[in-house]
Amino acid sequence: MERKITFAQYGCGKMGKYLIRYAIEKGAELVAAFDMNPAILGKDAAEIVGDGYPETGIRISDSRQADELLGSLKPDVCIIATRSTVAELEDIFTICAKHGINAITTCEEALYPWNSSPALTHKLDELAKKGNCTLTGVGYCDLVWGTMVTNLAGSSFKITKILGSSWYNVEDYGIALAEGHGAGFTPERFEKEIANINTMSPDELKELIESGRYVPSYMWNQNGWLCSKMNLHIISQTQKCYPTTHSEDLFSTTLNATIKAGDPTGMRAVVTTETEEGITLVTECVGKVFAPDEFDRNDWTFIGEPETTVSVNRPATVEMTCATIVNRIPQLIDAPAGYVTTDKYPYNEYCVHALNTYVRSK
Repeated sequence: MERKITFAQYGCGKMGKYLIRYAIEKGAELVAAFDMNPAILGKDAAEIVGDGYPETGIRISDSRQADELLGSLKPDVCIIATRSTVAELEDIFTICAKHGINAITTCEEALYPWNSSPALTHKLDELAKKGNCTLTGVGYCDLVWGTMVTNLAGSSFKITKILGSSWYNVEDYGIALAEGHGAGFTPERFEKEIANINTMSPDELKELIESGRYVPSYMWNQNGWLCSKMNLHIISQTQKCYPTTHSEDLFSTTLNATIKAGDPTGMRAVVTTETEEGITLVTECVGKVFAPDEFDRNDWTFIGEPETTVSVNRPATVEMTCATIVNRIPQLIDAPAGYVTTDKYPYNEYCVHALNTYVRSK
């Protein structure tokens, strides 16, 4: 691709700060930026990046103008960094598909929504095919919970179980993610709105998924991604959600509130997946407001021959999410039309040169 890749940034919060800078400095051209926060509307996108970043000449527009502006500008890519479920992104995904704009998002469910929002994902898939563009979800989970795991599996002779555990500070991602993990909830509210999944029968869970009302933990989608990538066939999958707590009061800057000792600081979600091939996946994600001595970490263990464990401690989760998205952009442009999850992409690679030089199809 001889010209620069053009992109729009939809969502200029904590993630947008890095996404805008990373994409520009990898040779892409910012042509539009959107947000719903009135405090930043009209500002140059450079103010989101901060630290005296040079002005971009692009002012942040109200997200309600996205349909009109994206339709006239038609950038190659729209980077979406707003909410955590596909249902919450349906409107902007639909706008992108309508105008034939490839879209890539930090939305965690979007990594592999086929097993949590199948009807909506099929709908978006058809819209994207009609618009001749690609929709997908990418992020930190694409790498540290995904391709790192499946690459490591290649060093095993036999695998009977895969154990995964990921801890992350909800303070780093904004209020939508924090509330989605029950941070700041009362114990009663957590039990009613999040832990109610624990007592559902398989038939009730199936009905919930098919109705589009299921809100999965991130490992629910991740296990689906891993099984697809490894060509494993799922027999059953269950999820249990538990509140995390702390023995002392914790102040959350994201919630702008103090979480009382013993109240939910977040959520521990455990997903168990059984497969026809005899490999069981037991994975957990622990997202909460961290206490002073806690930090992001990831541990993955393969039970079999040999037994192997890999740990990634103190990863720069936000920055890695944003860098993974930006490095995936050429593959997004090259991918076939539709909702194409990254288990169907080549393995991600570090883009040494400008992003457009990695695009094969233009």
